[in-house]
Amino acid sequence: MEMRWRLALCLGLVFFCAAMPLSVQATEETRRQIEEAEQQKEETESRLDETEENLKGLNEQHSSLQGTLSTLNTELTQVSNNLNELEGQIAEKEEEIENLEEQIAQVEEELAEAIALKDEQYATMKKQIQFTYERSSNLYLEVFFSSGSLSDLVNKNEYVEQLSAYQRKVLDEYKAAQAAMEQKQEELELAKAEQEENREELAEYKVQVVAEQGRVSGLVSQTSSSLNATASQISEAEASALAYEQKLKEQEENLTALRAKLAEEIRMAELAAQSSWRDISEVSFAEGDRYLLANLIYCEAGGESYSGQVAVGAVVINRVLSAVYPDTVTGVIYQSGQFQPAGSGRLALALAEGRATSSCYQAADEAMGGATNVGNCVYFRTPVDGINPKYRIGGHIFY
Repeated sequence: MEMRWRLALCLGLVFFCAAMPLSVQATEETRRQIEEAEQQKEETESRLDETEENLKGLNEQHSSLQGTLSTLNTELTQVSNNLNELEGQIAEKEEEIENLEEQIAQVEEELAEAIALKDEQYATMKKQIQFTYERSSNLYLEVFFSSGSLSDLVNKNEYVEQLSAYQRKVLDEYKAAQAAMEQKQEELELAKAEQEENREELAEYKVQVVAEQGRVSGLVSQTSSSLNATASQISEAEASALAYEQKLKEQEENLTALRAKLAEEIRMAELAAQSSWRDISEVSFAEGDRYLLANLIYCEAGGESYSGQVAVGAVVINRVLSAVYPDTVTGVIYQSGQFQPAGSGRLALALAEGRATSSCYQAADEAMGGATNVGNCVYFRTPVDGINPKYRIGGHIFY
C-alpha cells in the first residue's frame, strides 16, 4: 500500500512539473496583449498631452486676440470721437467757406462800386485838368481886367481859389477812390486765398476721415477673422482631446479586461496542472460532435497539413479530457473567448455550408479516437515572441 501511495505521489509530481511550463506559456499571449495595450495607452496619453498643450496655446492666442479686439474697440471709440471732432471741424470749415463766399460776393460788389467811383472821379478830374490847362494862362488876367472894383476882384479871386480847391478835392477823391479800389482788390485776393486754404483743409479732413475709418475697420475685420479661425481650431482641438480621452478610457477598460483575463488564464492553467484527466474511453461523444469538430478544424487549420489538422483536433479533445474545461466537445468549442471562429461567426457559416473537407473529418476521427501528436497541450496559436511552444506544426505553435 505504501509503495502504491509513493508511486502515485511521484506520478503526481511528475505531471505537475510537466504542466508548469504550460501554465506559464498559456499566459504569454495575454501578457503580450497587455504590453501592446499599455504601449497604445502611452501613445494615446502622449497625443492627448500634445493636444491639450496645443489647446492651451490656442486658448492663450484666443485670449490675446480678445485683448487685441478689446483694444481695437477702445481705439474704435477714440476714432469715433476723432471722427466726430473731424466732422465738427468740417462743418466749421464749410460754414467759414460759406461766410467767405458771402464776404467775397460783398467785396466784389464793393469793388465794382469803387471802380465805378474811381472812373467817375477820373472823368471829373480829367475835365478839370483840361479846363485848367486850356484857360490857366489867361484866367488870372481875365479876372483882373474884368473886375469893376476891388470887391469884385476879391470875389472873383475867391472864385478862382474855390475852383482850385475843388480841383484839389477832385484829385483827392480820385486818389481815395483809387486806394479804396486797391484795398478792395487786396481784400478780395486775401479772401480768395483764405477760401482756397479752407477748401484744402476741408479736403484733408475728409481724407483723414476716410483713412481712419478704413484703418480701424481693416484691423477689426482682420482680428475678427483671426478670432473666428482660432475659435474653429479650438473646437477641433477640443474635439480631438475628447476623442483621445474616450479612446484612452476604452484602452484602460481593455487593459483592465486583459489583466482580468490574464489572471483567469493563470488560475485556469494552475488549476489544470493540478487537476485530474479522464481517459478517452470515459468520454461519450454526442451526435453531431464529429461534424462540429471537423468544421472547427476546417476554420482553424483548413489550410494546414493533415498533421496540423490532427493537432488542432487533439487540443479540443485534451480539453474535454481535462477536469478544468467543459467535458463535451460542444462545451469546449463554444466556451467564451476560447476559439475565435466560434465567436466571430466563421464557424456558424462553415456549419451552415458544410465546408469541412474529408481530411478534416479524418483528423476529427483520429482525435476523437484518442490520437494526439501534441501530447497534453490545450492551447495553440500562430507564433509570437515570448512563448516557447512544446510543439510547432505548420503555422501553429502548441503549448
